[in-house]
Amino acid sequence: MAFKAFDNDSEVVSIHGDAFTIENDPLRIALHGELEIARDKAGLKTARALKQAIDAIVTALEADHGLPAVLPDEPAPSQGSVDNPF
Repeated sequence: MAFKAFDNDSEVVSIHGDAFTIENDPLRIALHGELEIARDKAGLKTARALKQAIDAIVTALEADHGLPAVLPDEPAPSQGSVDNPF
């Protein structure tokens, strides 16, 4: 199954075990972890998996002609203060 960037909020792609994950969301995609790409066949496989995910993200962004200049932060920053419970 191919990674469909920005398609849902339940898809997570794991690369090189769980060392590096890509979390899908309709508004943002989060990249987590550390990824080493060795100069060997396993490294090539890892690099191709990363490239496929990044290519899917770029393709989805390029296809959306209604992209805003900047996505507003959500939720809005808190304007008040909270007592320290400790």
